[in-house]
Amino acid sequence: MKTIFYGLLLLPFLAISQSEEYAVVENALITPNVTKIAELNSGLAAHNKKYHKDGAYNANIFFIANGPNNGSYIWSMGPLPWSAMDARPELEGHDEDWNKNVLPYMMPQGEQYYWKFNSELSNFPVDFTLNKLLVDYYDVKPYQMEKAMKILEKIQKVMLDKFPKETFGVYTNELPSTKDGKDIAFVSFFDKSKWMGDDWKFADKYNEVHGAGSFATFLKDWEQATQGKESELWYYRAELSGGSGEVKTEK
Repeated sequence: MKTIFYGLLLLPFLAISQSEEYAVVENALITPNVTKIAELNSGLAAHNKKYHKDGAYNANIFFIANGPNNGSYIWSMGPLPWSAMDARPELEGHDEDWNKNVLPYMMPQGEQYYWKFNSELSNFPVDFTLNKLLVDYYDVKPYQMEKAMKILEKIQKVMLDKFPKETFGVYTNELPSTKDGKDIAFVSFFDKSKWMGDDWKFADKYNEVHGAGSFATFLKDWEQATQGKESELWYYRAELSGGSGEVKTEK
């Protein structure tokens, strides 16, 4: 699906908790040393399958297939509440294993993000297995986050009314920066690359749901609230991940 807005972030890999705490996904950018990719892959796979296989600390690896970070990996853990960070298991040999078998084969630069999962703006209608993700980052103008979130409510209504089987998640950066432009992340999960070329006539569907001419108003409102976008294609790397890639959603 291609539309002006709905490119569709991140990752509710486990059932969403019904506790009072909200879920956070920890994402780290890993750039391989191109001369040591085999060693990095071996170290990542062994580390994740030993220390990040089950539960909230499950870790998944994604390959970034376009843009400035093409060829890098996303190491993603969660979702889990912030309180779980305090109880993060310090299994014997965890840090030593990472420092010995992963870190030496990475480039020194990296990024670390913590994303809040906004369940009220997302849609996970069925269980599925991770495959391909289209990750759209949006740069929100200063003091316009509330407005941007209100606009996303309208987008979600269109998606639920017209495309109820589509799986997508909305995430907000817990530690945002005015420099990197990654304030909101909108992720779509899909299996076939053909999805990228489908024309779902989203503007027409938006007008059907919200009234004639409403899509033009949406574009103006979105332009006032945001100031840029960056998109990435992620491919799930099961052989490097801790778990199976199965996503169990709450019914």
